[in-house]
Amino acid sequence: MESDPHSLLRLLQLASPALPVGGFSYSEGMEAAVAHQWVLDEATAQSWLLDHLHLVQSRSELPVMAQAIPAWQQHDARRLKQLNDWVMQTRETFEMRLQTEQMGRSLLIWLRNQADADPLRMQTCEDLPPTWPLAFALALSTHGITIRQGLVAAAFGWAENMVQAAIKAVPLGQLSGQRILAALAAEIPSAVDHAMHLPLENCQAYSPRLAIVSARHETQYSRLFRS
Repeated sequence: MESDPHSLLRLLQLASPALPVGGFSYSEGMEAAVAHQWVLDEATAQSWLLDHLHLVQSRSELPVMAQAIPAWQQHDARRLKQLNDWVMQTRETFEMRLQTEQMGRSLLIWLRNQADADPLRMQTCEDLPPTWPLAFALALSTHGITIRQGLVAAAFGWAENMVQAAIKAVPLGQLSGQRILAALAAEIPSAVDHAMHLPLENCQAYSPRLAIVSARHETQYSRLFRS
């Protein structure tokens, strides 16, 4: 299925780090990993983010989005609540929960200000209240794109934010950042394919090392990022 230009442009807008949801302010444990010298340079930053893509994004955030998109299209409020509750229950640290709540809330505010906002779906989303995967799935559900296209956009938007976090936190040069982004982009299709075939009962947010650095980041003395 080929997207029309309007749908493609909307998808690029949603995937952009310029989307006003605050994604740039989170490193998702990267800053703490740098502080503990688990991430030291381009190679270790790339390895960290590739692991994050395959062990966290493709097993948690992306499969929830994949299942939430048709639920939004059918306005299945019960299914949406089940998916949203799962996200909330599987955030392993305070900062992880704060991030998904804040970004979901910010995206809902943005969606409410779009010309094509559906009042009924906006109210359902507000009542959840939405986590990031549920709000992003709502944004993807009404623009004539496939689920796979939507997940690729979500994954690439995440990758861009994380690469920028690595550039600032390690720190790295722009060329290093572009090489890491290219490596992530090469792996996104397989991560998305895995996520699309993963039922909720097989999803997991079990990533002990990430949970450890996230918890330690909460009391880290010097921080650039909120996570």
